[in-house]
Amino acid sequence: MITVLLFAHLQDEIGQRELKLAITELTVKDLKQTLIESYHLSQMETTMVAVNEEYALDHDVIRAGDVVALIPPVSGG
Repeated sequence: MITVLLFAHLQDEIGQRELKLAITELTVKDLKQTLIESYHLSQMETTMVAVNEEYALDHDVIRAGDVVALIPPVSGG
């Protein structure tokens, strides 16, 4: 099980603060694609990903038990 924490507009798009995914292992890139296909999330190309509180790259592997935070770009002034 992988826990995905959602922030900002991603929470609004899905209507939840977190997701529990019954996946044992996948890359950050694969997770993004899964979320786009399953939840029609926008702006995943520019969303930062942290795995267990460490920023992750697309090729990094996420494993069961990991906590993933999706941090969308923030604008303001």
